[in-house]
Amino acid sequence: MTDFILSCESTADMPESFFKERQIVYIPYSYIMDEVAYADDLGQSMSYTKFYEKIKQGALPTTSQITVQIYKDYFEPFLKEGKDIIHLTLSSGITGSYGSAILAKEVLCEIYPDRKIYILDSFCASSGYGLLMTMVADLRDQGKTIDEIEKWVVKNRLTIHHWFFSTDLTHYFRGGRISRSSAFFGNMLHICPLMNVDRKGKLIPRFKIRGKAKVIKYAVELMKEKALNGTDYDGYCYISTSQDFKAAERMKEAVEEHFPNLRGKIKINWIGAVIGAHTGPGTTALYYQGQQRES
Repeated sequence: MTDFILSCESTADMPESFFKERQIVYIPYSYIMDEVAYADDLGQSMSYTKFYEKIKQGALPTTSQITVQIYKDYFEPFLKEGKDIIHLTLSSGITGSYGSAILAKEVLCEIYPDRKIYILDSFCASSGYGLLMTMVADLRDQGKTIDEIEKWVVKNRLTIHHWFFSTDLTHYFRGGRISRSSAFFGNMLHICPLMNVDRKGKLIPRFKIRGKAKVIKYAVELMKEKALNGTDYDGYCYISTSQDFKAAERMKEAVEEHFPNLRGKIKINWIGAVIGAHTGPGTTALYYQGQQRES
């Protein structure tokens, strides 16, 4: 039994079974849909299918950061039990919640001076964040201490690569990722911008590619170039999608064709409600470990 809690946030976009099996606790974000507030509780309050169907019908969900008080109320019971905490947040390049978690830590350190509380910016999002949590859980299960894990995360968090593309750019315009004209002409011409998460944890458009088949092929070619040991890569690979499971399956098949040594089967996960509120339907993403992100 470890003497510390491994913790993250619902935006790691992994299924409920993952958190139970890997003994990882998580704090949910929240969102508002049709003037009703919901917890981002991994599709329990509202199924992901219903969530994305509502967006297709015109609903515009909004999200909010986790507050200092919510973090404090979440962390404190673990500290009262005598547990230390290592908590990884959603990338600070996407949300300001990391700052709130740090403020909550400062308050709690005064109350529980004998406890360790590590708050680490993951610089990751969605199932890329989930992939990082998988690797951290492996380290814990291997008997690594909380201090050893903290050092490993700081050294390795920028090795998680994220590549996103979408067939519907409306929500990327709403979120300020692309211009109105780029969204309009992109949708009209079937342009699928290929985006990634940079060294600051921000989602950045990188390439303009026409057609779903071509963007999938290009993403896999980038993985061949950037994954650790190239096509001999033997680490984890995850895919997530906001309801485009055909594209996710095509991506999975393309990766498996070129990477025979992957650790376990490729998992395809839902892009959760908070991330999905900003991507909208039609996004598919690929995640794996590679060299440190260059930019």
